[in-house]
Amino acid sequence: MHSIEGSKAEKKLTFRKPNREDGAAIWDLIASCHPLDENSMYCNLIQCDHFRDTCILAEMDGEPVGWVSAYLMPDDPETLFVWQVAVSEKARGRGLGARMLAALVDREECADVTRLQTTITLSNDASWALFGRFAKDQGGKLTSQPYFTREDHFDGRHATEHMVTIKFARQLERAA
Repeated sequence: MHSIEGSKAEKKLTFRKPNREDGAAIWDLIASCHPLDENSMYCNLIQCDHFRDTCILAEMDGEPVGWVSAYLMPDDPETLFVWQVAVSEKARGRGLGARMLAALVDREECADVTRLQTTITLSNDASWALFGRFAKDQGGKLTSQPYFTREDHFDGRHATEHMVTIKFARQLERAA
């Protein structure tokens, strides 16, 4: 467990790997973070169980206030794919999303990760800001391109998701 303390007025934040018993609380957290897509509670249970090493739960005084679900790409273990980032209204404005991402890529399980990927719709300003800030903090380079398109993949029912790739400084150094 990773503990982070701020000012005395700021409540104590802890970061940890989730466990199966956290699934329902994470499902509730995601449901409270509109406009995030809600998955089934079963999906969150599987994430907490099968993918716990690449997911992170943030708690403030024991209450879940942040969640990142991610996994190592099966055909590319140097790439961490971030599925979802959720931050409770109670914990917003503290840079929690970027702090969770940084703690996650610092884990031993992510020692070989050289890039992070996620998908974001063009209208999701909060996610663009989060991943842009994270790339800058990591000394990385952010690129994006359309990936799942409205017409080809969503049958016109969802905005195009852009694949965002952040190459970390350690990857950029290897390529030089």
